[in-house]
Amino acid sequence: METIISNIQHEFVQPLSNMLKYNGRYGEYGGAYVPDVLAKPLERLANEFDRLTKDSSFQKEFVQLLKHYVGRPSPLYRAKRLSEQVGSTIYLKREDLNHTGAHKINNTIGQVLVAKRMGATEIIAETGAGQHGVATATAAALMGIPCKIFMGAKDAERQALNVRRMKLLGAEVITTTMGTATLKDAVDAALMYYIEHPESFYLLGSQVGPHPYPRMVGYFQSVIGNEAREQILMQEGRLPNAIFACVGGGSNAIGLFSGFLNDVEVEIYGAEGGGEAIPGNTAATLTFGKPTVFQGTLSYCLVDDNGNPCESHSVAAGLDYPGISPQHAYLKDTSRAKYFAVTDTEAIKAFEMLSQLEGIIPAIESSHAVALAAKMLKNKNQLAIVNLSGRGDKDVEREF
Repeated sequence: METIISNIQHEFVQPLSNMLKYNGRYGEYGGAYVPDVLAKPLERLANEFDRLTKDSSFQKEFVQLLKHYVGRPSPLYRAKRLSEQVGSTIYLKREDLNHTGAHKINNTIGQVLVAKRMGATEIIAETGAGQHGVATATAAALMGIPCKIFMGAKDAERQALNVRRMKLLGAEVITTTMGTATLKDAVDAALMYYIEHPESFYLLGSQVGPHPYPRMVGYFQSVIGNEAREQILMQEGRLPNAIFACVGGGSNAIGLFSGFLNDVEVEIYGAEGGGEAIPGNTAATLTFGKPTVFQGTLSYCLVDDNGNPCESHSVAAGLDYPGISPQHAYLKDTSRAKYFAVTDTEAIKAFEMLSQLEGIIPAIESSHAVALAAKMLKNKNQLAIVNLSGRGDKDVEREF
């Protein structure tokens, strides 16, 4: 266990060190485009994070919490009936079995530990599907730090169960009706609060936003890929032909991808929230977007005819976001990873298929990755890993 997790003590893209400079760049993408009031707090955060990654006491506390509180390592499960139907051997990386039911807890435990070391008296966060909000509220309760969770009113309605969970954990849930009242607007609301209260600790949930957040989130989520790589070698004696993950902002995907970036024989696939897979009704940022500065970073973004960021659409609240991780933008441009739009209809079918074939109800976000894997691997007799980033309890009562 400690062997797998201890790998995160090193920069998880270290062999590809030209990808990330200390100014927060992945190639041309990334950076920190923020008002002056946030420049100093973010610089302090970056310096403290760099220091803590070399602090053995910090690393020990993080590893122990992942093991004894989160329940890591998460299993790598051979989905026998799904594999038989698809015609390829498919393993599921079971992040849905983590405490709180998703990959989000890996990052929130790490960032709240950073916040604690920095003497933070308040945590703020945004959430879409609610899993990051629940994980943030959980970690904040564990550390005894008050927190505020910003959420779009539309998402709060379609993810009512997670709203109740956050409140039970002691968080203050603040809804916004701005824009389409989804994840983008929750991020905007959280950023506005952060600008007004720069002494707060902003716990970003995905691999987006200004430096150092993409680097921090990627670092804390890299445990997924480190585990999966070691597990597949133990169980199959070789690396997979391909790996798959859903991509909204990009944290669960980069978590899995990070373990295989240097294995050029492993194909990497990201499943975007396609909506109806047409401009104006999609969240497939890397498929339909263009490079632009959005919410503090330079990356791909869905834009209108005038080049301004526009609204997104996906049946999955966690993918319903017009931006994307700057590292995923870099991986797309360099062709190290390939990204495809998965429609709402395709994701819903995969949601039902995995439930009925394996007795595993996936998050509707994760269902996008299952759908893409089933399509790409059909009768290929290949070996693959799909990151099951979260469980579907939150989606069961929805009428798709």
